[in-house]
Parts: sequence; structure tokens; C-alpha cells
Amino acid sequence: MLRPRIIPCLLIHNGGLVKTVGFGASKYIGDPLNAVRIFNEKEVDELMVVDINASRYGREPDYKLIANLALECRMPLSYGGGVKTVEHFDRIIGLGVEKVAVSSAAVEDPELISRAAARVGSQSVVTVIDVKKARLFRKYEVVTLNATRRTGLDPAAFAAEMQRLGAGEIVLNSVDRDGEMKGYDFDLIDSVRNSISTPLTVLGGAGSLEDIRGLVSRYGIIGAAAGSLFVFKGKYRAVLISYPAGEDKNSIY
Repeated sequence: MLRPRIIPCLLIHNGGLVKTVGFGASKYIGDPLNAVRIFNEKEVDELMVVDINASRYGREPDYKLIANLALECRMPLSYGGGVKTVEHFDRIIGLGVEKVAVSSAAVEDPELISRAAARVGSQSVVTVIDVKKARLFRKYEVVTLNATRRTGLDPAAFAAEMQRLGAGEIVLNSVDRDGEMKGYDFDLIDSVRNSISTPLTVLGGAGSLEDIRGLVSRYGIIGAAAGSLFVFKGKYRAVLISYPAGEDKNSIY
């Protein structure tokens, strides 16, 4: 039976686990492998791991780290960061990762999605669409390379194109709400949700389980991803790995 997925998103920088606000300076918060071990115990639905600077600085994926993460994970794992070729997809899937995510590479070379889907299957191909409101007219715009490059692309139209080319999942990430913990951007989600039928996961803004409940209540079968919500606790943002369990989790489903 299909159901919503509750997905922690871990950000990696120089091999360490970090968190950002608005894609700004990263704060080190621990070891990613330790976080994975804790999430194993909490029986999370799925885990997303993103190397936030690999593509920006032209680095290949850290295959040793990916292999270690895949070895530790007892849940489906999605990895993104530095992926630019079909060979990257192939190698990462071969390490035991279920899904490979691309962002800037999908903008620069949209046909990569088709080639990757033909090689590893659409179910393993994810396009991450980072979105920021443009300065002019406050319209939504796709951005890449940690929001340092504006593309002029409309998120809904780009999502539809990614679906047409074979992406098996779209991850919609609100840069403006990254780390703010003030709720998801429903206007943005509506625009993209109405343009595609492929599975959609949203990221950026979740600050409480009520935010996730509200998302699932509004959209039904959807991926509810979050970073800060699952790694911080309290107004001082003490580092504490958490995840809904028992009645809390069942009430979201």
C-alpha cells in the first residue's frame, strides 16, 4: 500500500554532517555515519544525503563515504552531490544506493535524465529542484550550485520537463525556507504538484510534526523531507537526532 514518506535529509560538507539556513554558511553538527546509525534504530522510511558543495566546486562524489553510508543504512538511501554523468549514476547504484539525485547537472544537461533512466531505471533517478523567489516580481525561479546561480527557469515547467525525460521522483527544495523551521511553502508546492504526476518530495521549512501532518493532509501521498526538524531540539537548536514514532508517526500516515 502506498503511503506518505517521512524523510530526514542530511547535508554533508567535507565529510561532516552540517546544517544551513537559507543555503548560507554551514554549521558542523556531527558525524554522518553516527546519524545514520541512530536513524536505523528509529526505523525511518527513507534517508536523503546531499553533499552540498561537490557540484559547486566541481568535485566528483565521495565514493568511499557513499559506500560507508550505504553499508550502514537499513533504509532506502538517496544520494546527491557531484553527480554529472551516467557513469556516476551507475557507480553509486553499484555501491548499494537506491536513488541518485541531480540538481545543477539536470539544468546544464537535461538529457542526462533520459540517459540515466535508460541505464539504471527511472525509479533510481531523482531531480532536485532548488527554488528561490526572484528579486524581480517575486516569482519562483530554479537556482543551482547552492543558490549561487539563477537560471530563469520556472519550477513547475522544469519539473514537467524532468518527468517527461524520465525522472522517477522530483524533490522540491525551498531555498527561502531552508533551516527557517516556519513551515512548508504551499504556494510553491501547489504549482509544481499540479504540473506533474511523478512522485514528489518537498524540503525546506518543516519545524514541527504539525507541519508534516499539514503537508500530508493537503497532498496525501507525498514525501515529507526535513533537515533541522530531525537534528535540532529547542529554541537554542541543540543537536539531537529525532524522528516520529508510534502514535506520532501513525497520526501522520
